[in-house]
Amino acid sequence: MRVGVLGAGVMGVSVSILLARAGVSVTLFDGAQAPLQGASRWNEGKIHLGFLYAADPTLQTARSVIEGGLSFAPLMRELIGQSLPDVTLTDDLYIVHKDSVVSADAVGAYYRRVAEMVRDHPKAKACLADASRASIRSLSASELSAIVDPSCVVAGFACPERSVSTRALSDLLMDAARSEGLIEQRLGAHVFAVTPDDGKSDPWRVSWRAGEEAQSEAFDVVVNALWHGRIAVDETANMQIAPGWSHRYRVSAFVRTRRVHPDLPSAVVATGPFGDVKNYNGRDFYVSWYPAGLLAEGETLLPPAINLAALDRAQVQAGIESGLSSVLPWVKDIFADAEKVEIEGGYVFAMGKGALDDPRATVHRRDRFGIARRGNYISVDTGKYSSAPLLATRVASAILGA
Repeated sequence: MRVGVLGAGVMGVSVSILLARAGVSVTLFDGAQAPLQGASRWNEGKIHLGFLYAADPTLQTARSVIEGGLSFAPLMRELIGQSLPDVTLTDDLYIVHKDSVVSADAVGAYYRRVAEMVRDHPKAKACLADASRASIRSLSASELSAIVDPSCVVAGFACPERSVSTRALSDLLMDAARSEGLIEQRLGAHVFAVTPDDGKSDPWRVSWRAGEEAQSEAFDVVVNALWHGRIAVDETANMQIAPGWSHRYRVSAFVRTRRVHPDLPSAVVATGPFGDVKNYNGRDFYVSWYPAGLLAEGETLLPPAINLAALDRAQVQAGIESGLSSVLPWVKDIFADAEKVEIEGGYVFAMGKGALDDPRATVHRRDRFGIARRGNYISVDTGKYSSAPLLATRVASAILGA
């Protein structure tokens, strides 16, 4: 069996490793010159347990992401062959902005319901931090005043979620993929179509461009794990595409400080005005402010084009620092002590659309992701970074079982 895997992000690389270890020959395609160079490398690495989606009172989003979040650590350890690097030092503090689309009381009630779901899950102990006793704690007035500008915050909660440094983890995943002799990495290859090859021994033909040259090759099985451009390729394979998607391109600040700051928390400002900061090890931080980092958005089949060469990174950095520090003043200390700041990001795909400050926006509900199949063509919407190892395991099992 020969399998073509499209997209060398966390999903595509994970599937490729699992298949290669089972003796399957894999050709891994990606338009970049190295694996894991897009959104899989440049994001906050939140291991979602559902707390972010308080604007989905149905709990469908939480139900959809919890198992992936609880499975992430053990499955990723198997993939990279060691413990996970640079996990955030403390549980996330969720800060409710005065302009939140969900009231503080409703947010607290939602968090307590999600915490109960997490505690009751059979995989709760496997989480990055044991979640079998997960609970929600409201921050006191004195605790809040120490970390927020009280004029724009109405409440705060400590929630049992952690994050992992996606840059450190990407390097380990790349090493794991390179060590598998049955994975051929076909990089600099921009896949634009997958078409049925009926009547031939190999049923699916992958077409791609390397520079100006178009090429194609047939495979027994094709896994479309692209993050941007996936649905356009799905259309060439005659895969039915449900309406209601959106593309965004977001960047954030990845900061390395000169000194160690173990006491600075990891915090999330939600829901409406949105930004967050992750403290991985006291010196490496992720800092985002959604309005400053959103470079483009669209609802067409193909994602909007981005000219990163023209990006004014200093201006974006200033917007992120200004926006988030207006809520969390101590964020200025991170930038003031910066040894290095990288402004990087990638595409965000969602089966949902609308603005975060609109309570009616369908982007607040993120349960429409997973695996779709047409014969031996498999398309995977990873949904969230933390769902990738679980979905990769399911895809590999389906292929090997067949």
